[in-house]
Parts: sequence; C-alpha cells; structure tokens
Amino acid sequence: MLEESFSELEQARLKKLRGMQEQGHEPYPTRAEQTHTSQEAIEAFLRSEAEKGEAPVNVTVAGRIRALRPMGKIAFAHIQDRDGRVQLFFRVNNLGEEKMAELADFFDLGDFIQASGYMFRTKRGEVSLYVEDFKMLAKALRPLPAAKDEVVDGEVVRHATLSDPETRYRQRYVDLAVNPDVQEVFKIRSKTVRSLQNFLDEHDFIEVETPILQPIYGGAAAQPFITHHNQLHQDLYLRISFELYLKRLLVGGLERVYEIGRDFRNEGVSYKHNPEFTQLEFYWAYADYLEVMDLAEQMVAYAAQQVLGTTKITYDGHEIDLAPPWKRIELRQAILDATGIDIDLHPTAESLQSAMEAQHIKHNPGSTRGKLIDTLISDFLEPNCIQPTFMYNYPRDISPLAKSKPDNPAIVERFEGFVGGMELCNAFTELNDPLDQEQRFLEMGRAYADDDDEQHPMDDDFLNALSYGMPPAGGFGIGVDRLVMLFSGRRSIREVILFPHLRSLSEEDKD
Repeated sequence: MLEESFSELEQARLKKLRGMQEQGHEPYPTRAEQTHTSQEAIEAFLRSEAEKGEAPVNVTVAGRIRALRPMGKIAFAHIQDRDGRVQLFFRVNNLGEEKMAELADFFDLGDFIQASGYMFRTKRGEVSLYVEDFKMLAKALRPLPAAKDEVVDGEVVRHATLSDPETRYRQRYVDLAVNPDVQEVFKIRSKTVRSLQNFLDEHDFIEVETPILQPIYGGAAAQPFITHHNQLHQDLYLRISFELYLKRLLVGGLERVYEIGRDFRNEGVSYKHNPEFTQLEFYWAYADYLEVMDLAEQMVAYAAQQVLGTTKITYDGHEIDLAPPWKRIELRQAILDATGIDIDLHPTAESLQSAMEAQHIKHNPGSTRGKLIDTLISDFLEPNCIQPTFMYNYPRDISPLAKSKPDNPAIVERFEGFVGGMELCNAFTELNDPLDQEQRFLEMGRAYADDDDEQHPMDDDFLNALSYGMPPAGGFGIGVDRLVMLFSGRRSIREVILFPHLRSLSEEDKD
C-alpha cells in the first residue's frame, strides 16, 4: 500500500491531511478558481500603477507553493504556475487567527494553493498579492527534493531541486516540478513541432496519419517490435517508418503529404537513440533529392528562427549556424578524405573489408558491404560534421528504396544531413519502378541472413501500389528528438523525451 512506503516526514504530511479532513477542510476540492496567472496578476498591477489607478487590482491565483516563510503574525509564500511565480502576503489582522492557524498547521512546500486578494507592492518593492482568502487545492504527501537557496529580486528564496539524471528520467513529474529549465526544454519541443507543421502547411503539404500497427514493417533498416491481435489471430508490428504508407498516398493522388509521429525500433539505447522516437517524414511529388535538400535546409532554419529567434545555436560548445546554404559533399569523396579509402574501387564486401583492415579500421568481420560503409560513416564522418552538412550520392546496396542515378546504376540519389556531430535527416529521390523495387527487395533478402536486424521484408501490397503508378517524388525524414536536442542544447535524447524508456529497477535498486 502507498501509506506503507511513506517516510516519517511523509507520515507527518499525511497526519496534516487527516487533520484537515477532521476540521471539515477538503484537501482535494473538486473546483478551483484562477482569474489570473502569476504574470498576468503582476502585469495588471503594473499597468494600474503606471496609470495611477485608484481601484484595487483584485485577483485569484493558483499554483504550487515553492517557498513558505511564517513570521508570527505574518507569512510570506511564493507560488509557481505556468507563467512564473508571485509572492503571497498573509496577515493575521486581515485573515484572522483561525485562518492563519490553518496556514501554519496544514500547508507545506509542494502543496497547491488558491489565494484571492489584491495586488500591492511590499516595502522591499516586490509586487505581491495581499491575501484575503485562500484554500488548499491539493495536498502533497511527498515533499519535493532537497532545497537550495536562490536569490530572486535581491531576496534569498529556498526552493527544491533535483539533479540525479536517473531519478529525473524516472520521475519526470518531479523533475518538471522543481527544474524550470526542464519545462523550457519541452516548451521548445512543442514549438519545434508546431513550426515544422507551419512550414510544411505553408508549402501546400497536408498532414496525414498512417497505421502504427502494421502487418509488414518496412521503410527503414531496423528490427521491429512484435505484437499480436487476438481476434484476427495475426502478428503485427509497431511501425519503424511511415515511408511505405505515405508513398501509397502519392499513388492515390495526394501529391504533398507529411506525418509527424512515433516510430518504434527494437534496437540499442544511446545518447541519440530511444526505442520509441518522434519522426517527421514528407513526400513531394515531381521533386527530386536536390529540391528536397533545398527545402530541408530552409525548413530547419525556419524552425530555428521561429523557436529561438535566430538560426545560430550553441551545441556541445560549438557555435553552429543553421542558415542556408549548408555544406554539400559527395559521400565517396567524404570517405576518401577521411580514411583514404575510395569505396568505388571496392565493389564487394571482401574487397572493402581488406581495405579497412589495411588502414587498421575496426569492423565486424563478415559484414555486408553496406554495413561496412555505414561503419565508415558513423566512425569517421558523422562525429566530425559539426556545421550543417549534406552528404549525397550513396551506394545502391545500402539504399533499397532510392532511385539510381541515370549515369551510374550503382549510386542512388540519396542524402543525409548531419549537424552537431550526429545524423539529423535522410532523403531520397524515391524509387517508383515496381519491377526495380521488387528486385531490390529480393537482393536485400539474399544479402542479409533471416535473423538479421536489417533485413528488409518483401511488401507485396506496396509493390502492387507502385504497379498502379507512383509519380516521381522526393522523400525526406528527420528525427524530431534530435532537432530538439540541437535547439535546446541537450546532449542526450533522454533530456528531450518526457518519459524515455529505462531499464526496469530490480528489488535491490528499489530499496
């Protein structure tokens, strides 16, 4: 039971709750009132003060108690709401002995309070609420984490803090309650998603929704999560990408479509990977990867301007400018410059592996050529792409859904965008030849073992859709979580996901 887990301090808070109930005070009332947020109340007073208004500014505010200082016949408190904080001033001459006793006996840091009265300026000059009435809105039985002192408007205020990352991720509700900078991260996230939507809407794309549960997964090289539909007696997969369904919409005549939503990949967890993550994908009929490249850099710069008011950010100690144009370099040349290996001279996995061994480059023996190239990208190129960089023209064998270049069937029209030392986006000129697409699926099936994470399954319905004709198109995907990392200056994806996936606690960990 919950009560059995309470500490001595929490038992004391529970006793206060019982005491309130015994005296007929509801610790969790059904109704609350709030005429002004903290900042609205302060701004209303400042306007009245500037206009030399004589009528009192009456308000009712509500929020969590972040500081509480009883001083005999008076008391001060600071409450926090979505807009900030405001000071409350309690005086026994105004409230009466009984009401002041209620404040002293029942209220603690972390409780939610509703207070009504008029705004005034204290002798120290702080705009505050002169409380004429108040009530409990929600009793906090567990105290917020250990307090620290902070100077606010020249006055020392004690408030709670939380710094341990593991606890912060597991108890995000506490993290948000005591760390205002964390709230700011998720405000940035919300604004980022909205700015991406606005940009694409302004460019005549329409937002759509595609299935999360899919009978066949596809659109990326990743291992899926598997679930089961009981009534249909059918295994289903949580999607790893929106791609193949969005392309079906191009077949149906929706020429500019996008989706922002969750993808799920049953793969490793790192500072830039979470099994459940947010992605944006768009597909644009009659465009190619070069046009998509132009639009992509415009979109990221637009989002930065809308969210941060500038295209210049600081990330991991680096000053980065997201404004177009971004640097562009062919993948072959980038690998050659970084490693001395010309991948075009090594058309097989065996040959490329030998070249890597000659350069003492670590790799997994027996890997496909595509995986070896991915190793070169992730180890030598990605970490060094601090300023925005597009690498383009990728080998066909690592891009089963992209269209080959007319003058070189072994190379496809694909690019990846890198910023801050991590991959941010991926795009193709989309393959729309159903016979070529079928052949690619077959080649992928031969190249990878049955239990390989990156095997791409045959999707007969997608091939059937392509058979009806899909217009030439460019497609694009960007990791929204990673974009928020850049905008907020956070180095871990867990910092920008409200409830990141974490390992289960053992009984010893819980103790």
